[in-house]
Amino acid sequence: MQKEQIFPDVILNPDVGYWQINDNQISWSASFLDIIGCSAQDVHIDLNYFLYTVLEAGQRDIFRYNYFRLLKDGEDFEQSLTLRCKNGILKEFKCKSALKLSQKNGYSNSKIISFIPLKIKPDAHVKDDNFFYRETAEMNSTGSWYVDFIKKRTYWDQETRRIFEYPEDYIPSFKHAASYIAKDHLELAHQLFQQCAAHGKSFKTEIKALTAHQREFWVKAIGKPVYNDQKEIVGLRGVFQDIDDNKLKELSLQKTAEIISSQNKRLFNFAHIVSHNLRSHTSNLSLIMELIEETTDETEKEELLASIKDVSESLNSTIEHLNDVVTIQTRTDQNKVKVNFQDALDLVLKSIISLIIKKDVTIHSDFKQVKSINYIPAYLESIFLNLITNAIKYSQQDRTAIIAIRTYMEDGKTILEISDNGMGIDLEKYGKNLFGMYKTFHRNEDAVGIGLFITKNQIESLNGEIFVESILDHGTTFKIQF
Repeated sequence: MQKEQIFPDVILNPDVGYWQINDNQISWSASFLDIIGCSAQDVHIDLNYFLYTVLEAGQRDIFRYNYFRLLKDGEDFEQSLTLRCKNGILKEFKCKSALKLSQKNGYSNSKIISFIPLKIKPDAHVKDDNFFYRETAEMNSTGSWYVDFIKKRTYWDQETRRIFEYPEDYIPSFKHAASYIAKDHLELAHQLFQQCAAHGKSFKTEIKALTAHQREFWVKAIGKPVYNDQKEIVGLRGVFQDIDDNKLKELSLQKTAEIISSQNKRLFNFAHIVSHNLRSHTSNLSLIMELIEETTDETEKEELLASIKDVSESLNSTIEHLNDVVTIQTRTDQNKVKVNFQDALDLVLKSIISLIIKKDVTIHSDFKQVKSINYIPAYLESIFLNLITNAIKYSQQDRTAIIAIRTYMEDGKTILEISDNGMGIDLEKYGKNLFGMYKTFHRNEDAVGIGLFITKNQIESLNGEIFVESILDHGTTFKIQF
């Protein structure tokens, strides 16, 4: 290395060591080799040797980041470093790059990194001025970013690269900005960025991002405009914080709260209806008993006694319905086992085989994508039974009833879909009451209005959801998300 190629303020002090980098080839000055107590023949003059033999371990990441930023982005840096010098003694240095200085002096292909010894040894507790930033960023999973409108470049710190699962030498690009955000949040990200860039409106939001491995996760994004001396916006800077774990818990709690609220509302309505029906039954029984006591006609008494039987059976059905709902609410964590969809369906079909034959029903099933699930077997069988028997009850008389059942994965969740070609339901008219207790939507004599109520409670008690699509005279599709 020619000394005249090196700047005087670096080479005049023999205590100052330096690197010169030309076309990514590193050469170390004799003074730097003397500082670390080695000769050129004793060492490998490269970045890895410096990182893992000379530099203190806790400072590797920040130096590596600054080094690659200098080489690839042309950004100068300055930081404090602790080097292992002669006889294994640790010494403090101010590390400073001089890319801009080298370009100014006509050496556009040269990059200089100098190592200047600190005259005053800093206190051990604060000797690394990057420690607080690095540890705080890692502890909070928070990384910084910057978009330079003048140079048309995007910069990430090392923690942002880690959060987005990119390698440490990855260079982000504004052209690829869409690949960092989940598709369903791209419009929101675009609006926030445009408002900040055009009108200086800072933002702080929670948004779904996308890692290098296409994994969606939640981040808290903060962005602010950067102004020049003329008060013009020349860039944006901000931070990303990985909040995926907390956000998913929040969404789960929110969903659970909604389900509990929905269940409480239905249970309140259920209690109101049941208490009304119980009062009606007991009133009827009391009235019949009074009539029996008052009449002397034996034929009339026999008729009244027969009425008692009818009222008693109706009362028993109401109590059974109440017991079914109470059972759902108290057994949600019991008997969860691996259940095969086809086995559960076969069991249900055997129990209603006479109805299937009588109505000439054709049933198709496809469980190739998802064959089984951890569930309460009785619940899955009940879901099949209620939805299939409903489809049969409300089939069209002028065409063969066809029921299609399949499972598949959607957004990482198991879906069970049951479709029919029956009467369909007017969802605009009955949609709000579809899963209500004792709600019926056709004039079938055997319609009770309890099946869908029970089914929804069973599904939601295990944190699932049920959706319905229907067209009058064409059919209905129930979609269960487990």
